[in-house]
Amino acid sequence: MSRRPRELALGAKFAFTGGREGWIRTLLTALGVGLGVALLFAAASIPHVNQASSARGDARVPAASGSSKAFERSERSLLFDMVGTEYRGESIGGLLLRPEGAHPAVPPGLRTVPRPGEMAASPALRDLLDSPRGELLRQRLPYRITASIGDAGLLDPTELFFYAGSDTLSRDTGAARTDAFGGEVEKLPLSPVLVALTVVSCVVLLMPVIIFIATAVRFGGERRDRRLAALRLVGADTGMTRWIAAGEALAGSALGLLVGTALFLFGRELVGGVRFWSFAAFPADFTPDPALAVLVLLAVPLAAVVVTLFTMRSVAVEPLGVVRAAKPRRRRLWWRLLLPAAGIGVLALSPRAGVDNGVTDPNLVALGAILTLTGLATLLPWLVEAAVARLRGGPVAWQLAVRRLQLSGGTASRAVAGITVAVAGAVSLQMMTTGIHADFVRTTDQDPSRAQIDVVADFPSGERAQRMIHDFRATKGVEAVIGTIETYATRPGHYTRDQLRPTTVLTVGDCATLAELARIRSCRDGDTFVVHPEGDKRLSDWVDRSARPGEAVNLDTDADYDPSVKPVLWTVPRSARSVLSRPDPMGEARHGIFATPGAVDIGKLASAETKAMIRVDRKVPEAAEYVRNTAAAIDPVMSVRTIDKVERDKQYASVRSGLRTGAIATMLLIALSLLVSQIEQLRERRRLLSVLVAFGTRRSSLALSVLWQTAVPVVLGVVLAVAGGTALGVALLDMVGKEVTDWWLFLPLAGTGTVAVLVVTLLSLPPLWRLMRPDGLRTE
Repeated sequence: MSRRPRELALGAKFAFTGGREGWIRTLLTALGVGLGVALLFAAASIPHVNQASSARGDARVPAASGSSKAFERSERSLLFDMVGTEYRGESIGGLLLRPEGAHPAVPPGLRTVPRPGEMAASPALRDLLDSPRGELLRQRLPYRITASIGDAGLLDPTELFFYAGSDTLSRDTGAARTDAFGGEVEKLPLSPVLVALTVVSCVVLLMPVIIFIATAVRFGGERRDRRLAALRLVGADTGMTRWIAAGEALAGSALGLLVGTALFLFGRELVGGVRFWSFAAFPADFTPDPALAVLVLLAVPLAAVVVTLFTMRSVAVEPLGVVRAAKPRRRRLWWRLLLPAAGIGVLALSPRAGVDNGVTDPNLVALGAILTLTGLATLLPWLVEAAVARLRGGPVAWQLAVRRLQLSGGTASRAVAGITVAVAGAVSLQMMTTGIHADFVRTTDQDPSRAQIDVVADFPSGERAQRMIHDFRATKGVEAVIGTIETYATRPGHYTRDQLRPTTVLTVGDCATLAELARIRSCRDGDTFVVHPEGDKRLSDWVDRSARPGEAVNLDTDADYDPSVKPVLWTVPRSARSVLSRPDPMGEARHGIFATPGAVDIGKLASAETKAMIRVDRKVPEAAEYVRNTAAAIDPVMSVRTIDKVERDKQYASVRSGLRTGAIATMLLIALSLLVSQIEQLRERRRLLSVLVAFGTRRSSLALSVLWQTAVPVVLGVVLAVAGGTALGVALLDMVGKEVTDWWLFLPLAGTGTVAVLVVTLLSLPPLWRLMRPDGLRTE
């Protein structure tokens, strides 16, 4: 064996056989590295999580969905229709199935197609229906559960999804036919802006993890260096001691890989089935990408060796001790400024990206963010050193803290480097998301104050449509229903398929309803109105061509092209008044012929579309759920939507959801890392603390000194993070063509980071009291 590997092996041996201090240091390093590695493995699993979920989603899509292919009735064919719903803010997906042959296609996750009146439900939906929370939902889904959907048929373990059997589905009612499952849902690519946001989010969430791993391999460095002095007495040279120290770090990091792997495997079983906002996954989905996993397995031990060799350059391990007490050489500033400057420069030179145009290079975005955040981490030790260099005087606790920072400010800086980078990244991300928010979250023309639920249904007859409106008005919690029955009305005549025919819409509703849709001053049953769009003369002229008072219109459009079909004629009364349209609660301005039920025979409407905009009593609990139950009882495939003032882009919402989930994991790691680092620093100073107590120093003074030792680097780190994060945020916004809209976003983020560190410091006080006992003076 050559010299260097032998020295690394010797260091690894010392890590496990170097006595109590040796293996405690190794365990602390392994714990710190393991926490970071577990999160890196989780991050490396995200591509597989998305791919697996997408593949299962595609596998259950009926082959006819979104396709122009016509499926013939066969032994394998079945009819299907979407019957999704919403329950207390949660989306529930579902398919209504009707087999047409003896051997119909079976959806993934099922063995057989449910029979009429039966249902196969996901485990999460089954639990919801069996719980007291699902009482109203059971009324909406009155099917008997006969099977559970397997993992192969679900996007994630928390998904609410079902398949129900039907004996009433038909092509005439809008059902589609298929003979296989496994279509492909068209997925829109992420916009360049969202690509940039995703890349920056990954960098911001992972940089603190990498910094913590680099910090963890240096745990217990001072005690280790004192032990290395003994090796100099038996003939080891300076280079050998450095490589032995690197071997100890290598052993700790290798053990950390095992700990991290175990934590990852345990954690994925723990979080499988737990939903964080809209994110959830099966445990098996958390499979790290092989290339990324190998990168982690190789990079962590290599980083441990490189970091140790680099830090040992500033330590002189002599036979009689470790030379650390001498005044250290001042840290150089110029190269520390180059890193963030280079990062901002890379982002400034990157291609500009708009929401719908432009090309974003993810590599340049990642490089710019990494350089900037790394530069902030390297600037922190210099800033702490420069800030405390001239501090003098003050209470005992303050003097102890300042002197400790003056002698070894690098250790304190490393402890808070992760929180500094996290706060800087959070500031930049918050600035970016705020800047692009308006592009992905738009205000609609809908008015939730007039109605909260919109229902649309196609019915083969006007009578059924009228019954639907009546049923909604009789529903518990409903205050008013703006219910209309609509059908096309054309000028009678024979037209070719390519010929444009004067066409408008006949809307039937009571006076209260019509007053919500048009500017009508007076109305009684039997009245008719010709409604023109406000400010659109061209469309108004078209309405006049289609609907002339005193002339007939055809209410069955099939008769326009097929001479064998008898037209359904209705004469627009000569008394019909002209009025202007008014936007309805959905923001739509309707026009055409408006008629009250007394003016037209509903039975003449061969086909009709029914629209109901429903206003509920907000004082009635679950009023919206009662409305959805009524809709499901009338027609399970009826479209029910919530009227909302704000509309959010689904891709943007997905990215933000993933960002929140990742932020929780990163903040938990940072909190744990700070606690482990704080305990490690207290262990390093155990003898010193015991000596100070023996000389009469008050314990409260020592506790305050520990608090000050943490508070000073934290305050400096937060100031640096705010400055660096703001600069990074401005560069990112400039890259996507946006301007800063709020310069004070950093305040809550800076406060959160500061509070997190102070809480961790307070949690470290109980170990501090134990370390100040007189037995700390003992030595081995």
